[in-house]
Amino acid sequence: MTDHTNNMQPLLVELGTEELPVKALPKLAQAFFDGVIDGLAKRGIAFDRGEAKPLYSPRRLAVLLPGVAAEQSEQRSEVLGPYLNIALDAEGQPTRALQGFASKAGVEWTALDKATDAKGERFVHRSVKRGEKTADLLAAVVAEAIAAMPIPKPMRWGDHDYGFARPVHWLVLLLGKNVVDAELLGVCSDRMSRGHRFMHDKPVWIGNPGDYVESLRGAKVLVDPDERRARIVAEVEAAARDAGGSARIDAGILEEVNGLVEWPGAVACSFEPEFLAVPSEALIATMETNQKFFPVLDAGGRLSEHFVGIANIESKDVAQVRQGYERVIRPRFSDAKFFFVEDMKQGLASMNEGLATVTYQKALGSVADKVARVAALAEAVAAQVGVDAALARRAAELSKADLQSRLVGEFPELQGIAGRYYAAVENEPVEVANAIDEAYMPRFGGDAIAPSKLGQVLAIAERLDTLAGGFAAGLKPTGNKDPFALRRNALGLARTLIEAELDVALDPIFAAARDGVGTIVVGKAEAVADVGELREFVFDRLRGYYSEQGVTPQQFEAVLHGVASIAAEAASSSARSLHDFDQRIKAIGEFTRLPEADALAAANKRSRNILRKVEGELPTTIDPALFAESAERELADAIDAAIADTDPLLADRDYVAVLGRLARLRPQVDAFFEAVMVNADDEKVRNNRLALLKRLSDRLGSVAAIEHLSS
Repeated sequence: MTDHTNNMQPLLVELGTEELPVKALPKLAQAFFDGVIDGLAKRGIAFDRGEAKPLYSPRRLAVLLPGVAAEQSEQRSEVLGPYLNIALDAEGQPTRALQGFASKAGVEWTALDKATDAKGERFVHRSVKRGEKTADLLAAVVAEAIAAMPIPKPMRWGDHDYGFARPVHWLVLLLGKNVVDAELLGVCSDRMSRGHRFMHDKPVWIGNPGDYVESLRGAKVLVDPDERRARIVAEVEAAARDAGGSARIDAGILEEVNGLVEWPGAVACSFEPEFLAVPSEALIATMETNQKFFPVLDAGGRLSEHFVGIANIESKDVAQVRQGYERVIRPRFSDAKFFFVEDMKQGLASMNEGLATVTYQKALGSVADKVARVAALAEAVAAQVGVDAALARRAAELSKADLQSRLVGEFPELQGIAGRYYAAVENEPVEVANAIDEAYMPRFGGDAIAPSKLGQVLAIAERLDTLAGGFAAGLKPTGNKDPFALRRNALGLARTLIEAELDVALDPIFAAARDGVGTIVVGKAEAVADVGELREFVFDRLRGYYSEQGVTPQQFEAVLHGVASIAAEAASSSARSLHDFDQRIKAIGEFTRLPEADALAAANKRSRNILRKVEGELPTTIDPALFAESAERELADAIDAAIADTDPLLADRDYVAVLGRLARLRPQVDAFFEAVMVNADDEKVRNNRLALLKRLSDRLGSVAAIEHLSS
């Protein structure tokens, strides 16, 4: 086979467009890059990827590879034909079968090769076809890459049938120093790129792919997103330092700004200090979300009157740009200040009264009704975790008042945050004010749970009512539809209970939430939340939660089935505590690293299978006098010792130590199954052995159903 790897040439593909959607830009660039790579690989075109990565700016998507073979590798094929006893007659002449095979291959039968396999010798046709030139295949490679890009709503322009994310204006396609002919999306390939829209609005000659990045840099375009991002960060941080503070750089805002500019330049700005009396979150939301500016914090981490904007030009009059940036935020800041002042005049009590006129959900009543239910739940949960029940009720009663505020009406993302400010202004206890805000935590994936115990109680109560009410009202999620965010609420509830290490059983608090909602009318039927269904819904959310932490599905199922069995046998819901569940999950992870784990899991699986086949009630009485084998007596003694050792450990929930002690049973368990036949003919002996096996299995399953770990 001819080796083409020594005949490598750099490849450049650049698709020039109007400004692409900012939030979709990184994903589009990655898809375009992956599509070109896949297209080359699929066609057997060798390439050196090196440190190549997607290159992009608001007006272009590019793929730059350091080396691509000039042509495909040789295309070898081997087609199997008939065996000799079928292919040749008695005189050694070709039969019709062989003639047909040779004709299909396009050669004389005498030109065919032979090969031998287990059935004998047969004819084969081997051929070597020279690979096509890469230049002849690149147009199809790029076309396929474009077609595979995730563009949900392509834009069409002119009178064309084709579409793309934005209208396409140029195409650069170079293999080495040569332009590869192609016509895609209405444009013909060339070597002429384009510079910055304002500072270099003219074609840019690309002599060869290796010059691409530097040529565009000379035309005021930083096409490498990492270089562009690094410059933004450096300039923002420098401007913030000059202002006497430090920049608040949100990763999401940074990525959006990176997709908005080709030649970033920082502009230091400021606003009137009087606006700092407004909740900083409102000001930050205006600067970041609405204008893509970077706030500047003072030495204490508080918002200062400074911020940094990123311009897409090197302005000759920076003062004018600064004035423009400062001017666009001032009206929004003024609105926020007005709303904040008016809300403080109104007061939380007045806002709360208005909640009675706001429908939460048709079958579940008003927001005021929900607040009353949450307050009762907060009191109940507070009593279980050592939190002042009166404070919990007060925090719950004020938790939704800010929904009636003007500030939240204008800035919905300030729910809870605004309430915290208003509660502080009215001299509510600090814990109550903070809990009003913390009740919304975690607000999004990856967010922290509420930091204070009172905030955790309120967060739990809020989610309990949302889940119980949602299930009673028939709002269970289906597919992608989850209008009341029940999945997110379930995970938030679970995370709070687990990460705050609150030892609160699920079933009783779900029952309290169910009773609080009561029986409601949905359509013409009465409905009530089901505690078991709510519990299973929460555990379903935990599968993904633990998977992200490296917990295998087998480990999760072992604990899930284990606690269900323990709770059922003990007629208690103590094992339904998510804190307890988390401790068992961690213990089973430690157990699986022990050398005895696999054997004990398999042994318990074998034990469970034997016990499952027993008809009627399982025997539980063990008579040592019926032991016929020494392995029975030794296992019984070992189980007794293990139970004595692990009883106090189970009481202390030291599950790691429990499983470590049970792992020492392996020699006696192995010896028992090797020497003893459980299903003996003698009924008394058989029942005695079954009772011994049940005693073993129960203790091995005292932390988790470890048989689920066995493959």
